[in-house]
Amino acid sequence: MNDAVLSRQPLEDTRIIDAHAHLGPYSLFFIADHSPQAMVRVMDRCGVDTAILSSHRAIQEDASKGNDETARAVDDTNGRLKGYFVVNPWQDPLKELEARANDSRFVGIKLHPELHQYALTSPRYQDVYAFAEQQRLPVLTHSWHGSQYNGLDEIGAVAERYPQLTLLAGHAGATGPGYEEIVDVARRHPNILLELCGSFGTGQRIKHLVDELGAHRVVFGSDFPFLDLRLTLGRVLFAPLDEADRGAILGGNIAAVLDQATKPA
Repeated sequence: MNDAVLSRQPLEDTRIIDAHAHLGPYSLFFIADHSPQAMVRVMDRCGVDTAILSSHRAIQEDASKGNDETARAVDDTNGRLKGYFVVNPWQDPLKELEARANDSRFVGIKLHPELHQYALTSPRYQDVYAFAEQQRLPVLTHSWHGSQYNGLDEIGAVAERYPQLTLLAGHAGATGPGYEEIVDVARRHPNILLELCGSFGTGQRIKHLVDELGAHRVVFGSDFPFLDLRLTLGRVLFAPLDEADRGAILGGNIAAVLDQATKPA
């Protein structure tokens, strides 16, 4: 697999699915080209088959209008992009659930308690978890070690309360101490998967997660175009893993989650 990277060729021998991407401009810094078409061009250069995204507008400003942007991006890219719809607890979460319930362009739900300043365990999220559990849709949540909104205790509490829910812990706790603590939380709750994007990950930390929990508990995500897709992709490709584990992380594990969502509960 790495021979292709070193030859500057797209990866073709495994299906790569980016489980954590975004779309559009972000208010706090400049992103050169954040269009769906530009994202697909980057994916093609790297050999990434599919990216699952939520728009920056949905997580930052207006969930409903942002989710509409995500739906259009899915339409415009011939299935290369798939959507998470964002539920903002302050913007009529039940209405958004009802609006997106039968829309096949969305394959999961994205929560960002840190931006919305509302704890992951709080009441306005309860309908989201019940809906996702019933529909077998994964929920990707921002996580951050020490956060009062999406700290690792909150991740564990939701996983315990909804044992049939697939909960993707975005950034896997994010920091060095977070990588350590999330292992203990995930060990107690098998319905938590750890998603890898962020500024503090390394190949050795990915190896640590695999050694402690197994490769089946870890999924690749990049946060692009917020971060460069190649950052986390390179960490996974050059982490000291065997090829079967690397393939599972790059796409096999999230593909299995998405496949489950298409089957009757």
